[in-house]
Amino acid sequence: MEISLATQELYQKVSALIEQARRAAYSSANVTKTLLFWQIGKAINDDILEGERAEYGKQIVSRLATQLQSSYGRSFEHRNLRKMMQFAELFDNLEIVSRLATQLSWSHFVEVLPISTPEARLFYLGEAAAHNTSRDDMREQISRKEFERADIASIQLAG
Repeated sequence: MEISLATQELYQKVSALIEQARRAAYSSANVTKTLLFWQIGKAINDDILEGERAEYGKQIVSRLATQLQSSYGRSFEHRNLRKMMQFAELFDNLEIVSRLATQLSWSHFVEVLPISTPEARLFYLGEAAAHNTSRDDMREQISRKEFERADIASIQLAG
């Protein structure tokens, strides 16, 4: 059975609408997930680990992870809760997180957690957001020490 040109054009139009909606849904879900993980990390840091209760806090996080994982899945295992806590600690400005989360995935943020300086973390995230860089490409930039190279270049240009 031959498909008419009008049917093919309609199919392409409807397909484009479906793909656009899928991208919007994925983007919205990613923003929600990233902000949720920040809020979870902040809640744990603020409510459980405040002050001198570090050892007690470790036990609480472990128990919390067990409970959350049984209810909500592997995303809430102990190791991931620790990443959420580190995320909220290193990125204490929710406004910056919210803005970047509209352009980057949770995995982008996880990639920069081991980086020691806030300037370098923001450099890599800003570059990834500006250039729509994948997490793997950003990881490669980090391994090539692009921030340090850019910093050295700016010093040389200024001098």
